[in-house]
This record gives sequence, C-alpha cells and structure tokens, in this order.
Amino acid sequence: MSTESRKIIKHIKENYKRLEEGIVNQLYFENEHSGTIGSYREKIWKEMFQSIIPKKFVIEQSVFLIDSKGNVSNEVDLVIFDEMYTPYIFRYYNLKFIPIEAVAVVVECKSTSMDETKLWNWTSSITDLKTSSSQRSFVRTINSITCSTVPTQTATRPLRILCCLNNREVSLPKENDKKFDVVIRARKSEKKLDIKWDENKENLFDWYQCINHAEGLKQQTDGGKAAEHNLDEYKVKDGKEDLSLMSFNFQLNQILMLLNNPMLFPHLDYVEMFNNFSNMQNEEESVEDEQN
Repeated sequence: MSTESRKIIKHIKENYKRLEEGIVNQLYFENEHSGTIGSYREKIWKEMFQSIIPKKFVIEQSVFLIDSKGNVSNEVDLVIFDEMYTPYIFRYYNLKFIPIEAVAVVVECKSTSMDETKLWNWTSSITDLKTSSSQRSFVRTINSITCSTVPTQTATRPLRILCCLNNREVSLPKENDKKFDVVIRARKSEKKLDIKWDENKENLFDWYQCINHAEGLKQQTDGGKAAEHNLDEYKVKDGKEDLSLMSFNFQLNQILMLLNNPMLFPHLDYVEMFNNFSNMQNEEESVEDEQN
C-alpha cells in the first residue's frame, strides 16, 4: 500500500471516530441542556442509522407495526424497512402502520431511565407479530408463477435494537427470550458508543437462522462457511482502540445481507384481514341495533 493510500485509510478511520464522538456529544447536549426531548434524541439516532444503511432501506419515526392477523405493536421509535418491497404504509390520520413482513430493524430509544417491565412489554408487542404463513404470495419467476415461500426464508423477524444513555446493564436475549439483539449505549466520559450484540448467536449462521426462520422452521444444514465466522471479526481497530461506529457499520450491514430481501408480500392475507374486520364490525353494529 502506498503512502498516499495509507493516508486516505487513516483519514477515513479518523472521520468515523469524529462522527462517533459527535453523536455522543449531541445526545448528551440534548439531554442536559434541552431537558427533553425524546423526539430530538430519536432524530440523532435516526441520522446515525441513515449514515450506514443502504438506500434501499427507509427509516420511519414513531410508527406502529401490523401483521395479517390484525395484531398491532406498541409505538416503535424507529423502524428500518424495505420501501422498494412494499408500497403499503397503512395510515390513520397521522398514524402509520407498517406490515411486519417489510421490517428489517426496530429501534427503541431511551435516555437514562429504563423500566424493565416497559421494555419487556415493548419487545413482546413486536415478537407477537408474525409474518404470514399462508404461502399465498404470487410472483412471476423465470419459468412460472409461484405462490410459496422459499426454504431459505420461512418466517422473518426484525432485529431488535435498544439505543440508550444508561450505563446500567440490560440483558440481551436468551433462547426464546423477547428482549434485544443489540444494545447501543452512548458513553459520555469516553465519547464512544458501547455496542453489544447477543453473544448467544455464536456465528453468522446463527444470525441467519433467527431472522429468516423466526418460527423455528430452521434450515437443516450445517451453515457452511457462515458457521465459521462471527461478528467479532468485523471489528475495526485504530491501534488497540475499537472504532465502534465503523465496526457497527460492517456488522449491521452483514446481518442485513443475511436477510437480503423480505418475504414475498401476502397481499390476499391483508385484504382478508381488513374485510373480516369490516364483517365483524357490521355484525356488532347489527347486534347493537337489535338491542336498542
């Protein structure tokens, strides 16, 4: 590598380091001087994610998720989803509802106060949503029209990320747990992001299984090369110092590549859900009229 090339690489790493320090400074400035303001902190976290995810993904702030059974999540601070995949953002006035099939990442943003029960309820409202299993998604392939899921992706789920200022430990998920895959803490004293991934996922194949086969319908293979690598290998260092934001850039995008594309969208299931709700509402109104 030439001297000029080494300088360029050095400048790129220094830029990520400055970006990371800037994010932490902004988060604590808002926290200490504005006295507020969850929406501003969410905006800072949103800008961080926008700087590292591919353009095929869109980030929406303060939305709800919905599934084809009519289940609705608690409000989600940040949702990363594939807008090219689904044209559907269902709206009710200013409220937005995004189908679970399109969602790649959900983010909960907290300051220094975190209620374990509320966090549990929030993550439970996400895990209660299920991608459609009806296998009625029609799409043209090279040789025919198919309406079934592919064996490499039977039931997707979004990554669950907690972003916070709190130094108190928040447990990451155990087997069948409902908490977070990633916890990102802004450390004021070090001006760094402390990023912890779920250590129960020992390699890339474990991550592939959990986000593409969320209902336990796991692909019965040994994982091949993916089982030989883990996320620690994606850490970027400057001497002995971890460059957390730059490392997270590589780590998150590797996981998103394992998800690659969302499942085929089950249009008919959502149509039936909305129609069934209308029928149920009409029946309830008829009963009320009879009683009156």
